Amino acid sequence: MSRPGADSVPLESLEVRAFRVPTDTPQESDGTFIWRSTTMVLVRAAAGGRAGIGYTYTDVAAATLIRETLAAAIRGMDVFDIPHIWRALVEAVRNVGRSGIASMAIAAIDAALWDLKATLVGLPLVSVLGAARDAIPVYGSGGFTSYSEVELCRQLSCWVAQGIPRVKMKIGRDPAADARRVAAARAAIGDAAELFVDANGAYSVKQAIAHAQRFAESRVTWFEEPVHYADLDGLRFVREHVPPGMEVSIGEYGFVPATFASILDHGAVDVLQADATRCEGITGFLVVDGLCEATMTPLSTHCAPSLHAHAACAAKRARHLEYFHDHVRIEHLFFDGALSPVDGALRPDRGRPGFGLTLKEADARRFELT
Repeated sequence: MSRPGADSVPLESLEVRAFRVPTDTPQESDGTFIWRSTTMVLVRAAAGGRAGIGYTYTDVAAATLIRETLAAAIRGMDVFDIPHIWRALVEAVRNVGRSGIASMAIAAIDAALWDLKATLVGLPLVSVLGAARDAIPVYGSGGFTSYSEVELCRQLSCWVAQGIPRVKMKIGRDPAADARRVAAARAAIGDAAELFVDANGAYSVKQAIAHAQRFAESRVTWFEEPVHYADLDGLRFVREHVPPGMEVSIGEYGFVPATFASILDHGAVDVLQADATRCEGITGFLVVDGLCEATMTPLSTHCAPSLHAHAACAAKRARHLEYFHDHVRIEHLFFDGALSPVDGALRPDRGRPGFGLTLKEADARRFELT
């Protein structure tokens, strides 16, 4: 399908809904946080007789911001000029504060517009963006600190049995037990699979370096957020002192391009992470990929696998995608077309336009917030 005949395709409407989905166990936790539910804010953008959807995982406040401020700021703009709309959204949140809730609200809108644009031309989003690869490798992610050792090992080993050759577990809530749990995880997944750990900023610099030495005994190759994500000097120090073969990564709390540039300028990471549901959408994610390309830094996506698959396949520096337990569960519950890994990778469905996702209305409505 070609672009509609009119030179401009004005945005007709922007609808927003919020949903809250309880965790599949009474609670989940990592090194620094406990949660019992996940809130999804979903946007539907309509123009030219078609619609696109985008979403973010955040507080319902993002839905309020979209409904009361951002929708009016971009109504009538040409949906093919997404960078123009993105700039208008950024300008609209100046007095609100761009980082945080505002950036995640922008992210959901931006994703919906990219889905809409691709749907209008009848192409999968990866084709509109331009593919750098056909599929993106994934790593299984969960391994919560709230799990017993048995539950932890069962989850990680199940991913490996499904053909996912790398898995990640949470650490940091009980530092004294971390090395034992990591060793148990290694025994459960066998020698061939890669083992990643994520402290969510729970350690001090000295703790992180000491634990890294012990994790190396279990052949851990990825140490995510060993100290607080804002301590860039501390992160650089940890990176310089972890054992060879262990990479340090942060980036999930990056909301604006300047944050990612600062991380790279500090030499704080071996691999940068970015989350398109937080860093102002597909547009923002591609900005981060550009920074990675300029600095020859590998890039990994954070969470929301079905939203990231197309962008990750288009990103020049993308290494892999996080196949996060909570979001996998929600996306398969909410959407027809949610992707599952084959041979350890997600492959965008080129037979469906946009993200290839269709909301399962009846299933989603059960969790809708009024």
